[in-house]
Amino acid sequence: MVTTTIEDLHADVLGCALRRLDGRSLAAASCATAGLRALAADTETWRALCLAEWPSLALPGGSHGRCLLTALPPRRLFADAFPFPSPDAAPGVSDGLGLPGELVSAVDVYHRGAPLLSRVVETPASSPWFLGSPFRVEAVERKRPAATDAASAASPSPEELELSWVMVDPSRGRAVNVSSRRPVSVGRHWYTGDTLVRFAVVLGGCKFEATVACAEEGRVAEVSLAAEDADGAAVGGEGALRLLAAAMEAPRRGGDGEPEEAKRRYHEFVRRKKGRKENKARREALVDLCCSAASAAVVLTCLAAVALR
Repeated sequence: MVTTTIEDLHADVLGCALRRLDGRSLAAASCATAGLRALAADTETWRALCLAEWPSLALPGGSHGRCLLTALPPRRLFADAFPFPSPDAAPGVSDGLGLPGELVSAVDVYHRGAPLLSRVVETPASSPWFLGSPFRVEAVERKRPAATDAASAASPSPEELELSWVMVDPSRGRAVNVSSRRPVSVGRHWYTGDTLVRFAVVLGGCKFEATVACAEEGRVAEVSLAAEDADGAAVGGEGALRLLAAAMEAPRRGGDGEPEEAKRRYHEFVRRKKGRKENKARREALVDLCCSAASAAVVLTCLAAVALR
């Protein structure tokens, strides 16, 4: 009796079948046999997967206006940007490698899985101004509203938006996705009335929060990324670079439950920040009370001294 294995199929047939898999399934198939590993390592297959996952990668970016897939091997980029980063990455991990001199953001907003808008943003990260200022990256600014296509003309529901924000260090050839993909909170701005859809990941005890602001007509008006520490203070450019560099070097975590885990970590971070603020307010109130009591005691002592003369 002759047994037939999958590797008895022609390589072109196997390659065509592998190109129909998603990234996770393709990586799993490459672990089966040496033959499948060789076929699954095809650069064009991984390039097509990356472009399907992140349409922004086809746009020019970086200091030379190149497509990001020419700066990073597609398989390396997918392995870095698809799994969630480790929330426990310590900022000191990458100290020996130095800080990134340039960051390139590949930003994609989706509605019900369909791409809504894509942007590539270059951020020079070596200037003293950037290193000393609060970290913030604008992908879409209100003064330059995002152009929409036919897919976004139907006023998308903010609650159904998804976001991917891939930060790339071209010089080191590493990347990390700093978005929770799905919203962790949805609310309205108290002044403008815009709907604010927030996406966040917690890295090294700090929070990277991307905010998509939707105008009343459903148009995406702003998309920005900022970082905040456990006390609610803005993280500076140098501190954010250390966190990002550590996250790029740290192990990744996969799994379908990661968006919910990211949401849980976000709410835990917000709860702890609120607790720290309340404790700080109580300590300050106690200090004020002690100072007032001491001042009153001094005044009474002076009055008593004058009265007893």
